[in-house]
Amino acid sequence: MSELSLLFSDLRFPEGARWHDDHLWFSDMHTGQVFKANPVARSIEEVAAVDDQPSGLGWLPDGSLLVSCMIDRKVRRLGPDGRLSVFSDVSGLTAAPINDLVTDDTGRTFLGGFGYDLYADAPRQPGPIFRIDADGRAACVEDDMVFPNGMVILPGTSTLVVAETWAARLSAFDIDERGALTGKRVWAELPPGSTPDGICVDEAGGVWVSSIATSQFLRVEAGGRLTRTIEVDGRCATDCVLGGPNGTTLFLLTSNSWQPTETTGRAGRIEAVEVDIPGRRPDSDKENRS
Repeated sequence: MSELSLLFSDLRFPEGARWHDDHLWFSDMHTGQVFKANPVARSIEEVAAVDDQPSGLGWLPDGSLLVSCMIDRKVRRLGPDGRLSVFSDVSGLTAAPINDLVTDDTGRTFLGGFGYDLYADAPRQPGPIFRIDADGRAACVEDDMVFPNGMVILPGTSTLVVAETWAARLSAFDIDERGALTGKRVWAELPPGSTPDGICVDEAGGVWVSSIATSQFLRVEAGGRLTRTIEVDGRCATDCVLGGPNGTTLFLLTSNSWQPTETTGRAGRIEAVEVDIPGRRPDSDKENRS
């Protein structure tokens, strides 16, 4: 097994990891910053800052960056001019924080929501999934998830896979031509106690899962076959993404806690390990040509 190498530290709660345009992009949820990093040069730059908790990231066909702002329940757009604006406001659809997102090649975005106020220790409630069209209009397309979190669209398919954090499973939907979610089903049951947070997919259709409370990164296949486990020594495993020159670098994002009051010591970090199966390449190739 390859050793983990430390790339970046002095973070609080790194999240929303994406590999885009030959760079690693991520949010630091507890500082309100979004970063673009070059893992080879070990360089990092801030591309946006919000007075909120940024989470999921995505890109519209025009190259604009979308940022999920959890507390005010808005998705903000960073345009080519470097200005932030509100792309979609879902605060009228949910009173609880929003979460991670995934944006497809057409600019259609799927966004999850807590369903209740986790930070205030409110009783658990079912969480929603919203569809945000390319013009920013939003609609609820699913309302019975167990804390929907990381999302991916499987390569070459119209299958959306969603992590349900408190259910220890990944669930799947078919996305129809209108953007409705149909055929809800369990895609993979995870080991008991698992708490799936961020996820990413490789070109073989396997999904890497960050299990935040069990300090693990898991690779799982449809049906639940577990093919690899990476332990991170009692740390919160927050997110992961495949990238690098060959697509075989798995970037592992971790923190000491998920509570903002406990991450002020800036113990969050990003490490990397080489794996056998690369991440999905066609999207990044298309992005680099645009």
